[in-house]
Amino acid sequence: MSSNSVYMIGDVDIHDLEEYKKYMEKVKPMIESYGGDYLIRGGEIEALETKLWTPTRIVLVKFPNKKAAMDWYNSEEYKPYKKIRFNTSTSNILMVEGIK
Repeated sequence: MSSNSVYMIGDVDIHDLEEYKKYMEKVKPMIESYGGDYLIRGGEIEALETKLWTPTRIVLVKFPNKKAAMDWYNSEEYKPYKKIRFNTSTSNILMVEGIK
């Protein structure tokens, strides 16, 4: 298994901000407990080329490796919060291997 860092790239269109805030409050420390480091969390977007998709709200998290990223994503601890995200937003989530 590769030990390269893995980046979670999320594009999230929030439909119910008040409910989604519960997700953000609980998931940030959870991700950090799996070694995740937030690099981008909803900053301003300057969309220069958008032929494949137009981004809404970008989140970028660096994990130490794929195992840590997938352990978090598939954890029992995250399941109820993933459900909140599904119910309050529309999203694309990608796990992308970085380079050494």
